[in-house]
Amino acid sequence: MASLLRTAAALAPPPSSARETRRPSCAASFACSRRALASPLRAPPLPGPRRLGPDEAAQFLCRYMRRDGHEGDGRTQGQDEPIMFGPDDDDGAKIPTQVETLVRGTAIVDAPEYKPLPDLDYLQELLAIQQQGPRSIGFFGTRNMGYMHQQLIEILSYAMVITKNHIFTSGASGTNAAVIRGALRAEKPELLTVILPQSLKKQPPESQELLSKVQNLIEKPQYDHLPLIEASRLCNMDIISKVQQVICFAFHDSRLLMETCQEAKNMRKIVTLFYLD
Repeated sequence: MASLLRTAAALAPPPSSARETRRPSCAASFACSRRALASPLRAPPLPGPRRLGPDEAAQFLCRYMRRDGHEGDGRTQGQDEPIMFGPDDDDGAKIPTQVETLVRGTAIVDAPEYKPLPDLDYLQELLAIQQQGPRSIGFFGTRNMGYMHQQLIEILSYAMVITKNHIFTSGASGTNAAVIRGALRAEKPELLTVILPQSLKKQPPESQELLSKVQNLIEKPQYDHLPLIEASRLCNMDIISKVQQVICFAFHDSRLLMETCQEAKNMRKIVTLFYLD
């Protein structure tokens, strides 16, 4: 029995205190922590600045002078020398540096010159002044016109005819009647053409008496079925197509006459507009 007990004791595992590593006490751990905090962390030392050699210093100075414009353009130097190119350094227009701007000014950059479009109306009027010889002129105007205005228009029409200009107008009262009277006073009936918006019988009786004295009278019976405003618009377009210049007497609210003048401008005619208000 005793031998069995000795054998069991020999085969039994060692106690836990013998197998485990001995842990340090709390006092020892606190002392180690204080020593770790007391010692500062030190980074590894950085390498010191490297001194440039003579050749490297010359290349650096050359790059600096080319960048700030102290020398000529880098493209003109030898190809074996180092050249620094910027993002805007290409084969196109060279942007000046600050030094070039101060010395030469900003005029070295070729900026596109703004050229405004010529005034077409002004050129047409200038060409009409320079032209020698008579012109064909269309007269338009309102019916609601005073006696003094009609006298002025009559004198203007008379002056245009005696200077051998061909007058075109319509057959309504007011402006058209004054134009016809002035042209008839010049005693050159071949230089007056009256185009009616409709047939002669559709005109007022007082207009028919004056129109009977006109040699070149053109009627438009095909427009008799149309309202007078539509027939007058078509008649005005016909007159514009036959003349070089338009003279109009109107109020600002004369819609048909404003449309006629705008259409004449669109057809590149010289338009002279007189407002009565």
